[in-house]
Order: sequence, then C-alpha cells, then structure tokens
Amino acid sequence: MKIATRVQLWLVVIAAVSCGPETPGDMPRDGETLTLLSPSSPGDGIFSPDWPAKFLLFLPLAERNAEGELEPRLAESWEHSDDFRRWTIHLRTNVRWHDGVAVTAHDVAFTLGLMTHQAVGYHPPDAYEVVVLDDSTYTLEYRREAPGNPFDEWTVYLPKHLLEGLDPERFWEWEFWSRPIGNGPYRIERHVPKTAFVLEANPDYSLAPPHIGRVVLRLGQVYGTGSSMTELLAGKVDAVPYVDQKALLKFANDPRFRTYYHVIPNRARAILWNHRRSGLGDRRVRRALTLAIDRGELRDVLGMPPEVPIFDGIPTLGIFQRGEFPPVLEYDPAEAMRLLEDAGWSDRDGDGVRDQGGHPLAMELIASTWGQGRDAALYVQDRLRDVGVEIEVVTLELPIARERLYSGDFDAVVLLTSGPYTDRDLFGESSLLGYQSAEADALLRRAEETWDPEARDRIYLRLAEVFQADLPATILYYDVWSTVAHRRVRGLSSPWIADPTWHAAKLWLAEDDE
Repeated sequence: MKIATRVQLWLVVIAAVSCGPETPGDMPRDGETLTLLSPSSPGDGIFSPDWPAKFLLFLPLAERNAEGELEPRLAESWEHSDDFRRWTIHLRTNVRWHDGVAVTAHDVAFTLGLMTHQAVGYHPPDAYEVVVLDDSTYTLEYRREAPGNPFDEWTVYLPKHLLEGLDPERFWEWEFWSRPIGNGPYRIERHVPKTAFVLEANPDYSLAPPHIGRVVLRLGQVYGTGSSMTELLAGKVDAVPYVDQKALLKFANDPRFRTYYHVIPNRARAILWNHRRSGLGDRRVRRALTLAIDRGELRDVLGMPPEVPIFDGIPTLGIFQRGEFPPVLEYDPAEAMRLLEDAGWSDRDGDGVRDQGGHPLAMELIASTWGQGRDAALYVQDRLRDVGVEIEVVTLELPIARERLYSGDFDAVVLLTSGPYTDRDLFGESSLLGYQSAEADALLRRAEETWDPEARDRIYLRLAEVFQADLPATILYYDVWSTVAHRRVRGLSSPWIADPTWHAAKLWLAEDDE
C-alpha cells in the first residue's frame, strides 16, 4: 500500500487559540449565508469521497460533538461482538435522499462494496463482509487489515438507486460528483463551474435543521499565502480551511479573525533513515540525530500550536484522545555529540564535519515540495550542522520522493507516514528502511489482527517504547491543518469542531458586537 494516499480516516481536532464552544442563542435571520473558500478539483468534483465538502451533502454514520463524543447521524444505534469484529448497525428510518427516495441499508452495503473495489481503493477487497438484514439493519464483519470500528468519521454513504449502473472503474470521473444527490443538511441550489457552489438548507433533513440557511463554496486555491488569504482579508469569504501554517502570521494580531487547528494523529511527518547507509545502521547515530533536533522549536518555527504533542511513535486515535504520551527524547545536542563520538564519528581534520575511516558523516535529505516538508528539512539541516553532520537538502516532487523511498535510493527522506496503512511497510519484516526488529514486526502483526481498540492502543504504546529505543525514524510533527474564520462565524471550537466545511450544520452567524 502506498504511503500517504488519500485523506486518512481518523481525523482529530486539537487545541486552538480560540475560545471553547458556544451556544447559538437566537436563530439567525432567514437568508443568512456562510461563504467558505473550498479547494477546487478537476470537474469541480469537491463532493467526492476525497473532500470534506461531502459532509455538507451526505451523512456519516456518526460524528463527534464539541466534547469529542460520537453522536449518531445516519445510524440510530449499534452493537458489536466481544472481539469488535462483528457490528450490527441500526439506521434511522426517516432519512431520505434529496430526490425523496428513502435511505436504506442497501445503500450502505452498496457504498461499502464500492470502497473495496480496486479502482476506488479505500479498503482491501476482502476487508469485511456486509449482510443486509432488513431495510434499516445490517451487519459488518471485519476480516483483515481494516479498522475495528465502522464509525471512521470519514465515510459517507451513496444512493444505490442512482449509481449502481455506473462503471466503478470510472468512479472518480462520475458526473455525479459535480451535482450529487445526498441525504445531508444541505442540497445543491446552483453550480457556477470553476467558480462556486451555492447550497441551501435541506427542508427534509431528518435531524435538527442547520442554523445557517445557505452556504456558498467559492472554489479556489486554499493552501499557501496567496489569493485565499486575500479573499478572507477583503471580506469575500467568512472562513478558509486548510491554511498553510505560515499564512497564519497575517492573522496573529487581527481581532477580526479566530484561528482553529486540527491534527491527524496517525499522519506524522518523519525523517525516514535508510539503515543500509553508512552510519545510519547504528542506533547510536540515529539517536544522536534525533537528540540534535529541537522538535519543540521546529513546531514553533512552522507555526504549529504548542498543544501539538511530540511523540516517538505513531499514536492511535485512543492514545491521542487520552493524551497517553510517554516521555519523549528531549533536545540534547551535548548528548548527541557524545553518542557520535562513542560511535566513532569525530571531526579529525577540523572542517566541522565528523568522519570515520576517511568517510564524512554526510547525507542527502530528500524533501517533497508538498506541504512544509522542505521547511522542516532546512531546519533539520541547520540543527545537524551544529553537531558535525553535513546535510544536503534535495527537494523533489512527491511522486519522485516516494519512488526514491521505494527503490531504496535515499539516505534520508522527510515524508508523511500514514499510521496503520504504512507501518508494516516502514517498520515490519520487509522494511523499506532496512530496519530489523522481530519485536516491532510481531507487535505490528498483532495490531493488524486486533479489532479491540483498547488492545490496539496498548500494542502501539509498547511499539512506541521499541521505536524510542531503536529510532528507525525520527517523528518531527503531526500533520496539522488550520482554519481561519471571521469572528462572526460561531460554533467552531477546539479540540473537535475546527473545520467549517465539515461542520457547517453546527455553525451559526452572529453580529460582531464583542
């Protein structure tokens, strides 16, 4: 399975500089509109399964409230077997598609079947078995390599009666994505190609009606400091999700706006060391390289909130929620230099670079052009220079960086890992890094075979101890997204409701009288 493919399933929101959740008070006036800047995609297919805009039109089984607790949405109730492998889901019986057709368990089974089709690629073909018991009840039994909980908070369900005749091989090209029929809080009122979608509140919505009657999604570039920030400052949009961290500096002292952060805990940007290369096969060297990087300072330099934890491993959702992070390796350049000396790397010729047997401790650090990987790599280059390690930063397009990783043609590479979806590739028996640990491989195999989330949490906590001893990779920081919203947008909160596109049905607008 490829590293860092689609937006991952377990999305967790963490600490913001804003205040906590509010209550709406008076209902907003008719006709109030929330305008959001949304990523655009080919064919304006922003409501496809890859994009959070889908939550405006479609219901997940459940979603988290402001306290982080799961609340039913399409599902009304559920139960599971003792080993968490078999789930029985009871759906609401009053939910209808926007065309008036009832939503049933057959729609859910159809969607889950699509998710395992090789052209769609969300789950392995034999990940689970779905059996429809009646129109409002189905069972789901997991088989292998799939989350032991169907409430992944990312999957929404599609209308079988409209899609069952379409070719799954062309799933991502379906015309349906440009004007879909959903079952959620909003429905499409108008589409201006390559410009905007105008959504209106669904009058037949089965849950509490949204407070905001209309949502406008302006299509445009979101990442970076360009037009997206200009539109917010000019008052053309009320909020911009997925803002580049450096762009937040423009809003730090502007009282008109509030900033919210969310983190994907099992997506970590890490330095992946090639253990086959000179020096990097020695755990003392990898430990020294980690100790020489001030990861707290790096977090600050990249504009991330201080509440984002540092963790020498990949946490599960449960570990992240409960804050069960064991002590991490603190920045200690003196200890880093001692370890390098102990491993036989000294600056014998006084040129500032350590060497051994005539070979300098020098390496190429590959960073992709996507996200903040290059900025992180440049910071690492500066810190490692302080302890006598020479780093050449090479910036490559993401597909090329991945290809170098998979071919083994690298010294070190800064990439996003993707939790359970890549852990065996990176740290298992056939590690792409050349890492060899019988205990780590056994723990990863146990985690794959365990559907009990608490048992999996315990496995990953033990795995974190193994990682900290071996340091097959250096975890730099977790994948952080951020939202900047005008202060009149209310209902966003940390740590659970930070994305206005995902949670528009919970939001309301208020006069700026503070």
